[in-house]
Amino acid sequence: MAPSERDKMEAGDWYSCIDPELDALRQQAAEAVFLHNSMQPAARGNLGPKLQQLFAEAGSDCRIEAPFHCPYGINISLGANVFLNAGCVILDTAPVHIGDDTMLGPAVQIYCAEHHRDADKRKAGLEIARPVTIGQNVWIGGAAVILAGVTIGDHAIVGAGSVVTRDVAADTIVVGNPARVAKGS
Repeated sequence: MAPSERDKMEAGDWYSCIDPELDALRQQAAEAVFLHNSMQPAARGNLGPKLQQLFAEAGSDCRIEAPFHCPYGINISLGANVFLNAGCVILDTAPVHIGDDTMLGPAVQIYCAEHHRDADKRKAGLEIARPVTIGQNVWIGGAAVILAGVTIGDHAIVGAGSVVTRDVAADTIVVGNPARVAKGS
């Protein structure tokens, strides 16, 4: 049997995002995201219950401020004490692992999907998914963008507004677009 589009996505191969199975998974996530974002804060607590159930893992005391967006949720793993400020977006077409005690500022965006460079293939919905891994005790400043395939090491800092296009070593501060190691760090 030929692999499904979901199988290809999970294997890191080119796949079409225009697919009934993937549509159903996105609909499931849309419902959980909507409930998380629309619940009264006291009722929602740190993490809306449907969103928490959807995630691959959510460690103790994780908090996600509303609004939040993800297309699947099933590929997101959060360690303990992770904090995502308002407006964060995680496009989790591949696994996204965020380590313990990591903080994401407002409007941080994590993109796992890369669309095809060929215009006809892109029009057909072809994309590839690359995982993102963020270590423990990392601080990502507001409006930073983390691109597909990036790993950020433990205790690193990503400056606000930075665009991270390649791996960041542990205990490093990066800033800018594209993000580069800050002088004196």
